[in-house]
Amino acid sequence: MRLVLTALLLLAGLSAARAETVTLVALGDSLTAGFQLAPGAGFPAQLERALQAEGMDVSVVDAGVSGDTTSGGLARLDWSVGPDADAVIVELGGNDALRGLDPESTRENLTAILDRLEARGLPVLLAGMLAPPNLGAEYGNDFKAVFDDLSARDVIYYPFFLEGVAGDPALNIGDGIHPTDDGVGVIVTNILPKVRELVARAKVAE
Repeated sequence: MRLVLTALLLLAGLSAARAETVTLVALGDSLTAGFQLAPGAGFPAQLERALQAEGMDVSVVDAGVSGDTTSGGLARLDWSVGPDADAVIVELGGNDALRGLDPESTRENLTAILDRLEARGLPVLLAGMLAPPNLGAEYGNDFKAVFDDLSARDVIYYPFFLEGVAGDPALNIGDGIHPTDDGVGVIVTNILPKVRELVARAKVAE
């Protein structure tokens, strides 16, 4: 009987330990998925290692799909952000801009994503994106305004996901758009303070 009781207590302890792990879901496109990078070199994996190196019990789920627009992210939201999610990093919009989609469509899709995550009580880090300069100043300003306006919501806002990486040939692969593993490392370093805030919010929301 004593052995059974001890085993049950050990199992309960293990379950409690697992329950303490904060699960972040990175909902994004190829910038999240790690386009042409080796396994373990993409944003979710590097971010998870950085957080764990600081002693945080955090798991980062890769919910990045190359080529995804905000519309695609919205369509797969419910199965991409599963019931185990404690918080979400939303990194979408780059492909909307590359395709020259109407910024108002981007706004509607991101608003719907944030609405649904808010309804589930999930804290969100919204990563902003800028449009390519070849689309013109008017389009660029309208596109940027989408993210700036949404930052007024109850989200943690990081204005530009590719800050410190965009335009640097040494930190991007040959297409000049997607970061190398070193480029991802710069992204992780820059966004880490905001992710720490997200983890703190997730723990409060538990």
